[in-house]
Amino acid sequence: MKGERETGSAQQGSGLAEEIRGWFAGRLPDEWFTEPAEVVVDREEITIMGTLPAPEVGGEGGEGDEEPQDTTGAAESAATEAAAEGRIKRFREETRARRIEIAREAERRFGRKVAWGARCATRSEIFTTLSVPVMTRLRQSERRVLDTLVDAGVARSRSDALAWCVRLTGEHADAWLSELRDALLRVEEVRAQGPRLA
Repeated sequence: MKGERETGSAQQGSGLAEEIRGWFAGRLPDEWFTEPAEVVVDREEITIMGTLPAPEVGGEGGEGDEEPQDTTGAAESAATEAAAEGRIKRFREETRARRIEIAREAERRFGRKVAWGARCATRSEIFTTLSVPVMTRLRQSERRVLDTLVDAGVARSRSDALAWCVRLTGEHADAWLSELRDALLRVEEVRAQGPRLA
């Protein structure tokens, strides 16, 4: 009985995530992003990450602007990075009122906070995100790792240290975590197709 309830809950959560993605696909203005926005859903928050058009950087330099050949690539890269940062900031400011309006609608409808972010060229930035306390039971050796990070000044508290560890793991294990999420979805599909207990 408990297994059936958990499976139903997992299926319901997956169905709600798809409903949320569909709602945002229809609700977001077409002109905001160059491709459909990435919509990430968890128990507390919905994150919308959209891709902005890459800025064109370049043009003709004036007198005295010439640089040695070997640094031209680095200068262009820095200019592209600065232009991408500026484009993200412009998008954030120009769309603020509409994003707030859409977020309020989504929060009423789905009972979750909405965070926004944008990606441009090689740069990505999350504007607003929810910090949620997470209950953990750590053994002493695990707490010592967190305390070491605090003592070394890497983090201000155990909570910060734990968040730092999660970010580090995510950065270095993206492909593996993606495979794991895909496998979990397949498990849910197989469970849904399985025999029903009377």
